[in-house]
Amino acid sequence: MVFARRISILFVTLLLAGLGGATLLRLAPGFGVDERDLDSRLNAVSHEAVEAVGAGEGNVGRFYLLYLSRLAQGDLGTSRLFSRPVVELLRERLPLTMGTVLAGFAMAWAAGLALSAVSAMARNQALPFALAGFGSALLCVPSALMAVMFYRMDVPASAGVAAVIFPKVFFYSKRLFRASLAKPHVLTARAKGLGDVRVFAWHAVPPVAGELFALVGVTLALGLSAAIPLEVILDLPGIGQLAWKAALGRDLSLLVSLTLLIGAFTLVANAFADALAHATPGAGSNDNSR
Repeated sequence: MVFARRISILFVTLLLAGLGGATLLRLAPGFGVDERDLDSRLNAVSHEAVEAVGAGEGNVGRFYLLYLSRLAQGDLGTSRLFSRPVVELLRERLPLTMGTVLAGFAMAWAAGLALSAVSAMARNQALPFALAGFGSALLCVPSALMAVMFYRMDVPASAGVAAVIFPKVFFYSKRLFRASLAKPHVLTARAKGLGDVRVFAWHAVPPVAGELFALVGVTLALGLSAAIPLEVILDLPGIGQLAWKAALGRDLSLLVSLTLLIGAFTLVANAFADALAHATPGAGSNDNSR
């Protein structure tokens, strides 16, 4: 029953997200204006065909119902901007973006967990202070500006995604680790003479593992949103660049498909993270048996 309710909520959320995206694009300035209308090489029949496509997208409700009916048959429509099926465009560009996001996600989590553990266990406050300053500096840099910097330094886009995700992982996990290290069962383990690394790995991490897993979905969605400006500025043929061009070209079918895709990715990632958090054994409990 709970699973069915979650699926229903996910489905309704996606439908509303697609409708919201279509509505915002329909109300945007310049909607319905096509640069092909200014092309003197097109004859009257071609101009009428262009106007017919624009007229069909003028009513958002009717367009969205037709879009959903085609979607139920596996057809995402045809991109007006690229004159190609939307499915083909997504199939070509999605692997690049997912590779960038997942590589940046892995780098950010590896660095964030390692440095937050060092910061939480450090006895000298100089290193934690320096790491906190570094993380705060990354938080202050917008993704677009970071993309420009990485373009100048010839750094891959995955590093930019990692730079956006890293502060979230670092500060959140550091707070969890410090709170866990201050719990009575951890202090008891230290009093028994166990080493810092063993105490941290076996007594401090397990109680907060569920809360760490809950951050997975958020950082995956954050990485995908960061990939959009990075791909645009670095000129990478991924989903982010495609979304940017679709917005500029007022390509309704393509933009609605991208909205549904990004929304589905975000919701599924969060649902997966929640499932991991609830399935983590011993999460949120004090392990005194070791």
